[in-house]
Amino acid sequence: MIARMLACSLLLVSAAASAAPVACPDLGAAVRTGQCPTEEELQFTFNGYCSDNARIYGKGAEVCNDYSAYRRMKNIVLWESADGQFQAYVSCDLPEARLKAMRPTAISTSKDKGIDRLVCSYDEGVSFSRRTHETCRIEAAAACRHLPSACKADCGGK
Repeated sequence: MIARMLACSLLLVSAAASAAPVACPDLGAAVRTGQCPTEEELQFTFNGYCSDNARIYGKGAEVCNDYSAYRRMKNIVLWESADGQFQAYVSCDLPEARLKAMRPTAISTSKDKGIDRLVCSYDEGVSFSRRTHETCRIEAAAACRHLPSACKADCGGK
C-alpha cells in the first residue's frame, strides 16, 4: 500500500514537472560567452574565405562581393541567457547596453528531426533559441508583442 502511494506521488510530481513553463530570457542578465573578432581578424578571414578557393567549395559568392556584407555576417559573438538555456549569435556592432535593454516581441516554435526549437525574437533581428527534446506549446503568441510576460511556452514530455 505504501509503495502504491509512493508511486502515485512520484507520478504526480513527474507529471507536474513535465509541463514546465519556459519564459523568454531577460536579456538584462544575458552573458556574452566569447570575444568579438578584431578588425584585423575579419580582414584576414575575408581574404581567406573569399579567395579563389572559396569558389571551389561553392560558398560565399553573395558576401564576397562586398567586405561590409561579409563583416555583417561574421562580426558576431555568442550570447547565452543567464541560465544557459537560450543562445544567440549577436552582432558585435550592437551596443551591449541596447541588447540588455531589449524585451521579447515574439515567440515561436518549430520541430526538426525530433528537436523542438523555441525562438524568442527581440528588436533589431535578435533571436534567442532553445533546443530541446521536449515538446513546447505556446498559448499566447499574439500577446507576446505587447506583453513581454506573455512570451512563454509550456515545455514537457518527449
